[in-house]
Amino acid sequence: MTQLRLLAINNYFYRRGGAEAIFLDHMSLFEEIGWEAIPFAMQHPENLPSDWSRYFVSEIEYGRESSALTKVKQAAKVIYSREAQQNLSRLLETAKPNIAHAHNVYHHLSPSIFATLKQHNIPVVMTVHDLKLACPAYKMLVDGHVCEQCKGGRIYNVVANRCIKGSLPLSGLVFVETAIHRMLGLYRNKVDRFVVPSRFYREKLIEWGWPPEQLVYIPNFVETDHLKPVYEAQDYLLFAGRLAPEKGLKTLIHAATKSDVKLVIAGTGPDETELKELATELNAPVTFAGYVTGEKLHRLIGEARALVLPSEWYENAPVSILEAYALGTPVIGARIGGIPEMIREGETGLIAEAGNAEDLAKQLSHMAALPVAERNAMGLAGRAWVLNEFSAEAYRNRMLELYATLGVST
Repeated sequence: MTQLRLLAINNYFYRRGGAEAIFLDHMSLFEEIGWEAIPFAMQHPENLPSDWSRYFVSEIEYGRESSALTKVKQAAKVIYSREAQQNLSRLLETAKPNIAHAHNVYHHLSPSIFATLKQHNIPVVMTVHDLKLACPAYKMLVDGHVCEQCKGGRIYNVVANRCIKGSLPLSGLVFVETAIHRMLGLYRNKVDRFVVPSRFYREKLIEWGWPPEQLVYIPNFVETDHLKPVYEAQDYLLFAGRLAPEKGLKTLIHAATKSDVKLVIAGTGPDETELKELATELNAPVTFAGYVTGEKLHRLIGEARALVLPSEWYENAPVSILEAYALGTPVIGARIGGIPEMIREGETGLIAEAGNAEDLAKQLSHMAALPVAERNAMGLAGRAWVLNEFSAEAYRNRMLELYATLGVST
């Protein structure tokens, strides 16, 4: 039987964040059943080794100092990368993949690659990791508040609100990028199916005019072999993630103060100094653990009474929730975005109103006061749910079913 080939596409080819983790694990899952997974990405010093890296596009890092000419060239690549098209065409001639599955491509590879894939008659699937298909700034967030002003095609609001880092030039560039991509139909007409990891995102995109038949709900997954409930819960609740405004951490610190429940905050980010000052000012029972990863992070989650996600923006489908469940830890989440659909209230965790410190404090107190047996039962119910609905095998089977609808099957 001919070996099937998956072309896996993402800006970065190393574990940079959640999207990259899904991208790389997706490749591994298909290699396990005999497919050949071929990466297409941007060149980067931290990339994993690959026989296909000679086809990768040249590196772009926007935070670096560069000349005016370089910035102009980079701006052109953001909008439409000819280099990505040319390199991809050469790769396709050699690799001849059966299907292409993209993850994050904007700003580096650019969606110009979708036109190239269609020219070669390759079925195209893309996983939706954020709301870029609807919101030019991809978060539907302005000044710390949910924003849907661009609905109905009013994308000029990305400039009016200076949504990209408060910068008029950057916001203008993203406005032009979005306008051209929509005019050329690079997402809508060149991508066959979008994989959407949360029901909330699927419904939001439909609300913003995307055809339901183009959007397929396939939840994220977590490998559970190395994540097991072997830890004994301690007396703290935990937040683990980026310390950024949309994560609701100011609300969480106020809630911890009101409930007098011990809280550990693990991670770094732009709000770190301000959050530490707030915790000191309130005399909050909060410990900042800094950046934590690997086994140390697993232990921190496994020994927490609960993982807390107090987000105040439209989260998609946080893998951190699945990891907590796999480790036997319940979750307290905000009622916003895709978070509530990942919590069975009272069974695997608790839900609080987003941005409401009083309600969050109530849920923190409730969780902290639960008898050990009840808290453990919640964690084990979460793990059972993960093993049944969010396993790697379930994810791969759903993806295989999707690929089969596009004419690619084993």
